[in-house]
Amino acid sequence: MMTGYGHGTRRYPRSRGRTWFRSRPDRETLGIVGVICAVAGFFVLGIILGPVAVVCGWLAMGRTWAGSRPVPALVATVLGAIDTLLALLWLSGAAPWPA
Repeated sequence: MMTGYGHGTRRYPRSRGRTWFRSRPDRETLGIVGVICAVAGFFVLGIILGPVAVVCGWLAMGRTWAGSRPVPALVATVLGAIDTLLALLWLSGAAPWPA
């Protein structure tokens, strides 16, 4: 208990035993969720699952294009954008519904 001697607890926000607990999903999980949404969006509800995949991929990349990008996050972003574009084309009537 060194808090009374000028060593505050704010310096170490997490104790050793609790480093595994996170209040929000980590980047790898968001990337995988984005890929699943993008692939599922090609078959059903592309207008909803496409943007969800783009958002998950963007958040998994750390909201930036600079630096190293995890592969699932990049795949989720690209497939989600393609999925959204195809859904918008289908809704506009420019593309026929695939049989």
